[in-house]
Amino acid sequence: MLKSGVPFPAVDRAQTTYYGISYDNAKKMRQERLSPALFLYYKSPVMLNQGHMQWIWDHTGKRYLDMYAGIVTVSVGHCHPKVNQAAREQMDKLWHTTNIYMHPRIHEYAEKLTERLPGNLKVCFFCNSGSEANDLAMLMAKLYTGATDIISLRNAYHGINGCTVGLCGVGSWKFMVPGISGIHHTMNPDPYKGLWGGSHCRDSPVQTQRQCSCETNQCQATNQYIEQLQEIFKYSLPKKRIAAFFAESIQGVGGTVQFTKGYLKKAFEMVRERGGLCVSDEVQTGFVRTGSHYWGFQNHDVVPDIVTMAKGIGNGYPLAAVVTTPEISKTLSEATFFNTFGGNPVACAVGSTVLDIIDEEKHMENCNRIGKHLLDQLAKLRDEFEIVGDVRGKGLMIGVELVTSKESKNPLPVSDMNDIFEDCKEMGLIIGKGGESGNVFRIKPPMCITQADADFCVAVMRKAFSNYVQRTNN
Repeated sequence: MLKSGVPFPAVDRAQTTYYGISYDNAKKMRQERLSPALFLYYKSPVMLNQGHMQWIWDHTGKRYLDMYAGIVTVSVGHCHPKVNQAAREQMDKLWHTTNIYMHPRIHEYAEKLTERLPGNLKVCFFCNSGSEANDLAMLMAKLYTGATDIISLRNAYHGINGCTVGLCGVGSWKFMVPGISGIHHTMNPDPYKGLWGGSHCRDSPVQTQRQCSCETNQCQATNQYIEQLQEIFKYSLPKKRIAAFFAESIQGVGGTVQFTKGYLKKAFEMVRERGGLCVSDEVQTGFVRTGSHYWGFQNHDVVPDIVTMAKGIGNGYPLAAVVTTPEISKTLSEATFFNTFGGNPVACAVGSTVLDIIDEEKHMENCNRIGKHLLDQLAKLRDEFEIVGDVRGKGLMIGVELVTSKESKNPLPVSDMNDIFEDCKEMGLIIGKGGESGNVFRIKPPMCITQADADFCVAVMRKAFSNYVQRTNN
């Protein structure tokens, strides 16, 4: 039992003793030897020492339930024994070789991965991060179409390297330097805070409390957001052809924002009519996280031309991929293309094992069942607390937006968010933050969590909200 009075779920793993650099020395080295751009969570940052499935321990031995999974990256569990074993066995055989040589793992993995994708999405390019994958997708789209104009959504996040930062539609992630030309941002079809949408408009067990006149499977808001996209086509794009349209299946960094029903399907149709390619960013929503399909785009009844993936693909190992059709893939043969680390033997062994675990441990079913339970319980917090404006998501891709009042929907101030955030940490719960104003708690845990873990998460958040209300009322 924690000091908060919230029962801590049991774990069948003992903590290990920490023997590394002292906490104070680590803070000093961070200030002197690491980039100041590497920001830290919490007033007293956590220095992690150990992980096991959904649990992490700091250097003092304090245990936390990890409901953020290293930013939606630890898919099947911290230090999953089967993943660890696969990595060790491959390291003992062949640690590294580049893809100018053949090695078994890359071929076996490519077949296994593409078997899980629909249509003619059958050709892989392996790389190391989601930013790199989206950068490569941008290049292929331009080469294949002969066009350069690309559309993404406001509030989107597709990485922040030199090219993909142009796709980013969240101002807090942008630097004051010129981006690449030809990127256009269209209005985000957000049923909660957008101009249109309401209580029948998103694919989630929990709908926004905002009312709308839409009938089941007839989202009028989608038509209005599509009209905004048509305006982009009409006034901002060349008449002949465009290169691509990028979209996450559920926006991650932007605060777990779901689109109005049917929007992506209509948007894809419009893009293809103009000769463009449709790119689905599955960096956060892929690998069964949404609970109903293997890939988030399948929830929208679409098949993209290019799929980018990273994060959960390797359970934390640096691994990413771009999967496309044979025809589109040939574009990279027009010049020499190479990636030193993409598809190295250890990465492919890890990625292949992650796919096996997802199937063997029935993570899709777990994401669906625990996700619905967690969303239902979090919805009770929305009904209980004025500061909880919206609860949304699908599977284990969940957001909780905090506001000053339900009527205004104004974001809860950063200082207040941080107070609640700190309170959750002190009670043993690790969650993330997102949204343009940083007022959305992001709950995206390892997919092995249990109902007891979900209940602990809700209990801690309820206590933290209650503490906040008590402080502000005194």
